[in-house]
Amino acid sequence: MTTTTKSHQSLLETCIQNCLDCLRECEQCGTACLTSDMVQMMAQCIKLCRDCADTCALCARFMARNSDLHAQMCAVCAEACDRCATECEKHDHEPCKKCAQACRRCAESCRQMAKATA
Repeated sequence: MTTTTKSHQSLLETCIQNCLDCLRECEQCGTACLTSDMVQMMAQCIKLCRDCADTCALCARFMARNSDLHAQMCAVCAEACDRCATECEKHDHEPCKKCAQACRRCAESCRQMAKATA
């Protein structure tokens, strides 16, 4: 295995893990928002968490199978993560804060992956 391949494999594994972590945090945040007293106020947060969770899951799957489309999927995932993080950062709830942090990590990782594969 060449250094480049090892480096790419490491980046890939990190990105997959970041996607899975983000997926979990988005699901937990969405559930917390659904059960809050202010569920109507949290509608956009719930919507974006669901979009982000689904995108992260698909992105991780594309990377795991080494799909030819995984670089494009990573770019889409970074966008979904950025949107979710921006919304979650507006709220002072612990699940939203944790979700925003996971989204920012995932977005950065996905951007690196998209660039490395492009």
